[in-house]
Amino acid sequence: MEKHGNNRKLRVCVATCNRADYSKLAPIMFGIKAEPQFFELDVVVLGSHLIDDYGNTYRMIEQDDFDIHTRLHTIVRGEDEAAMVESVGLALVKLPDVLNRLKPDIMIVHGDRFDALALATSAALMNIRILHIEGGEVSGTIDDSIRHAITKLAHYHVCCTRSAEQHLISMCEDHDRILLAGCPSYDKLLSAKNKDYMSVIRMWIGEDVKPKDYIVALQHPVTTDIKHSIKMFELTLDALISFNKKTLVLFPNIDAGSKEMVRVMRKKGVEHHPNFRAVKHVPFDQFIQLVAHAGCVIGNSSCGVREVGAFGTPVINLGTRQIGRETGENVLHVRNADTQDKILQALHLQFGKQYPCSKIYGDGNAVPRILKFLKSIDLGEPLQKKFCFPPVKENISQDIDHILETQSALAVDLGGTNLRVAIVSMKGEIVKKYSQLNPKTYEDRIKLILKMCVEAASEAVNLNCRILGVGISTGGRVNPREGVVLHSTKLIQEWSAVDLRTPISDTLHLPVWVDNDGNCAALAERKFGHGKGVENFVTLITGTGIGGGIIHQNELIHGSSFCAAELGHIMVALDGPECLCGSHGCIEAYASGIALQREAKKLHDEDSLFVEGMSVKKEETVTAAHLIQAAKLGNPKADHIIRTAGTALGLGVVNILHTINPSLVILSGVLASHYVGVVKDMIHQRALFSVQTVDVVVSDLVDPALLGAASMVLDYTTRRIY
Repeated sequence: MEKHGNNRKLRVCVATCNRADYSKLAPIMFGIKAEPQFFELDVVVLGSHLIDDYGNTYRMIEQDDFDIHTRLHTIVRGEDEAAMVESVGLALVKLPDVLNRLKPDIMIVHGDRFDALALATSAALMNIRILHIEGGEVSGTIDDSIRHAITKLAHYHVCCTRSAEQHLISMCEDHDRILLAGCPSYDKLLSAKNKDYMSVIRMWIGEDVKPKDYIVALQHPVTTDIKHSIKMFELTLDALISFNKKTLVLFPNIDAGSKEMVRVMRKKGVEHHPNFRAVKHVPFDQFIQLVAHAGCVIGNSSCGVREVGAFGTPVINLGTRQIGRETGENVLHVRNADTQDKILQALHLQFGKQYPCSKIYGDGNAVPRILKFLKSIDLGEPLQKKFCFPPVKENISQDIDHILETQSALAVDLGGTNLRVAIVSMKGEIVKKYSQLNPKTYEDRIKLILKMCVEAASEAVNLNCRILGVGISTGGRVNPREGVVLHSTKLIQEWSAVDLRTPISDTLHLPVWVDNDGNCAALAERKFGHGKGVENFVTLITGTGIGGGIIHQNELIHGSSFCAAELGHIMVALDGPECLCGSHGCIEAYASGIALQREAKKLHDEDSLFVEGMSVKKEETVTAAHLIQAAKLGNPKADHIIRTAGTALGLGVVNILHTINPSLVILSGVLASHYVGVVKDMIHQRALFSVQTVDVVVSDLVDPALLGAASMVLDYTTRRIY
């Protein structure tokens, strides 16, 4: 695996410029330090780390027990555009001597700051290989240009998201030198929330402050529009003062315009206001705890749209500085933050909420991937970069072994009898499936769901699957916005007013989606089955009960109280048999597996069920399957019951056609093939002529509930705009 030549250690230089990039580089540095048999680590510190006004943050590197080889004072004060240019020039003057002395095999550079551009330029011109962390991302300021410039200088790339990987490929970078690893800081974030946090809150916010009852504000100047960003910062402080909550305000970074922003803070009296605490720096471990338990994070820092998503903390992203970032549903964008009222309204909307934890930027395993990547670097390869001009490679992702790491979902199906969990790939392949009997009590059921999901997520790593989230299909009425089962069917006990999203999201640190099993069947058909590319269609599930889902203009219909598509409870007779819902004459009372079993037992009690070729053991329960078998073997009474059930279902379909006029009806479930012929007959006999051309087909999907649950994860887009 180690390719860097002559079995010698790889000499790695990590250069850090500020508090933000150190939070991403520190996990890598700890990983390198922990493997001295493979690596030698040299640490170079420059930029705002060494400035008192910005917290002298080099001290946290020393506190982490890293030896700092070189300190370079590279910042020209002034905090304007010219000072940034002069700082880059000063760094370029000082770095060659350092690099000549260190002679690293590889330089690790992070991100998109002007200091990082100086580092990459120096290393490239001195023929030192460069590993760039977090390339390919899009934000919305001059940082984009700097980030992409470093990408063109770098020899190897570690990116955090699928989109960033595709951007790098589109920029003609060699796909074999791109590693989709996730953000290194997530390795620490995903294990941080449950640590002691009250002492941290008391230290930085105040003695009497409770979790979720304070705000963290972090806002930087936008170098391409300094005047507007200062005005926006002033409006933000006015809104925070009016909102009247305890607030921790971090000083801005050293970009052009930061001096003016500090003047605004002092003009507003922030440093002496009883609700505010203004600080230059918070150690990263403590900062994690503060944002994890905040009622809201506000500003325009990349931390808000990236790291904070790991905790589901609400974020208000102001202005255009992060306009191109991928974000979780916890982020509310106020892109034109031109009034205090607009920012204040955003605070009222977001403060105190809790969103699903997001893993867009990492799954907690970035550092092992990066170390493996470093060990694979062949120093014998030519240093000159090769660019892969279009056509680019197919849209695939490789880890360091060049094995496809499959984007996947955890799908959960809560049935009346069984509880199933599956790992489902983007293409709808069920990679692995687990099944247990569904417990009878709420406590046992939740415990088993969590246990099975944790085991499946762990196994997914061994199967080279990257889990993007959890989708849950369950019987009953569901509020998918909140992830809550409102009312259950009688088949699942103790399953009303149940919040499924929170315990699973908190345990797995993954976003969670929940919906009714009928809706999930429709989603499965839309992504993987006959409904693919069809704008308007209906799915009917024929199983233990009768359910369904409606896709109208490519969208799933939930209804005003989440009761849409209860197709099994369409009434087709005024005085028909009693349904489990308490009414009479529902489709489910005729055509469900329970209804057929009821009729089979009646025939059995009359000794009218079995015909030649059939038998049942004494202890064997009579089921719908016996009725179907009897009908196939020529039992006229059994055949009549099946045809009556199919007729009831057909009448229900006719009502659906007359109500929403779909172009396709998909019959799903174990009974579908027995009903499809009768349903088509009923459409031709009873439906209006204009809807008789509708296609009626039997689903090809084996596990629509699991596939539908997975599709909620695989198809979800996380952009929210205010």
